[in-house]
Amino acid sequence: MIVKIPSQVDSVLQILTRNEFDACVVGGCVRDSLLGKAPTDWDVATSALPEETMRVLDGFSIIKTGLKHGTVTVLSDGMPIEVTTYRVDGAYSDGRRPDEVTFTGLLTEDLSRRDFTVNAMAYRRTGGLVDRFGGRDDLKQKTIRCVGNPDIRFREDGLRILRALRFASVLDFTIDSETAESLNRNRTMLDGIARERICSEFTKLLCGPGAERILREYRSVIEEFIPEIGASFDFPQNNPHHIYDVWEHTIRSVAAAPPDPTLRLTMLLHDLGKPFCYSEDRSGIGHFYGHPEISGKMADVILKRLRYSRKMIGTVALLVRKHDLSLSGGEKILRRRLNRLGEDDLRMLIEVRRADTLAKSLKDQEKLPLLENIREMFETIIREKQCYSLRNLAVNGADLIDAGVPEGAEVGRLLTLLLDAVIEGKCANQREALLDYVKAERGKLDDGAHCTSAGTGL
Repeated sequence: MIVKIPSQVDSVLQILTRNEFDACVVGGCVRDSLLGKAPTDWDVATSALPEETMRVLDGFSIIKTGLKHGTVTVLSDGMPIEVTTYRVDGAYSDGRRPDEVTFTGLLTEDLSRRDFTVNAMAYRRTGGLVDRFGGRDDLKQKTIRCVGNPDIRFREDGLRILRALRFASVLDFTIDSETAESLNRNRTMLDGIARERICSEFTKLLCGPGAERILREYRSVIEEFIPEIGASFDFPQNNPHHIYDVWEHTIRSVAAAPPDPTLRLTMLLHDLGKPFCYSEDRSGIGHFYGHPEISGKMADVILKRLRYSRKMIGTVALLVRKHDLSLSGGEKILRRRLNRLGEDDLRMLIEVRRADTLAKSLKDQEKLPLLENIREMFETIIREKQCYSLRNLAVNGADLIDAGVPEGAEVGRLLTLLLDAVIEGKCANQREALLDYVKAERGKLDDGAHCTSAGTGL
């Protein structure tokens, strides 16, 4: 087994070893290489102290990113490489980061402080793989397992609880039973973790191929930082459109959506309001009137709390509020929806409707061909550059003024009238046709005013 080390990284390793320091690539780059994936980041660990690293690598640009923790960033042919001294972590009094670190000359001691066995492997240029904790076997078994005692690992840094779920989702691995029991037992450690850190890990988790399974098996852990989901657990829908309870429908819809953060977050939150507006008719059929609006408000609160971007919050909350919006009725309706939502949001809303339908009853899934027709219709409108907004209209305010329309509110009113006529198919989006339409409409107004005036004179 050979890890293909890029030349930029290899040059750093060669200089360190030539100066009689131990050095290796470590962590995620080794894991990904063994999985046959191209690593996105390369980390180097070494017995050299930070000052020694900077001295022997003085030919490179160096950024002192974390001297306190033994880390410098080396720019090698434009590639940033973190070079960190072998270390042993001290106590984690805040449950987030070590109070102090002690540098060591032993690679094994450095690997023993890492979170999971699959991340605790190293690779030397000459000595090959260093795997003291069974990481390679766990990769083969598709297992996430803590290095050493999982209670200690999770109490050192509570974010590791969510990282375990993230790796299990992204790699589609299972979590070792002892590790799983410990992360459930210690899940309140997440309460002290910065929301930004949770946001980053959770977004990756949601977009992983194992997201549905993780959301099902570890829902109590997710509930720790999104307590609003608890009301959905095992909540029956009692409706012929649904064969799953609210939470099961939710996580199946997450899995049915493309692995895009906006879409996955939308599906996670789209039905959160259902338990709060449930009612039954005389036949015992369950209904959730107004749940899109309630869910949209809840989504806004949750995403703000987790420090998502303003753009993400706005888009997800909109999609949640509109997830039951009808898209049927042909191109005319789609042009109206495009006018209100825009191209990007309507394209995502179609995906939302598809994912929602895939998580419903088999009878409802018979509507999927209709949704596909709607998607094709939508793409035709975009491809043909059909008019659905004022900016697509073949005339503008100046054209109307040149045609004799007085400046002011009348210009805006007529532009809106023209757009409406084009969307409805009453008028072609061509300059002359639109100006003729305006002339005819103004003629009607003039005739009406004349009749009113004549009537007043009688």
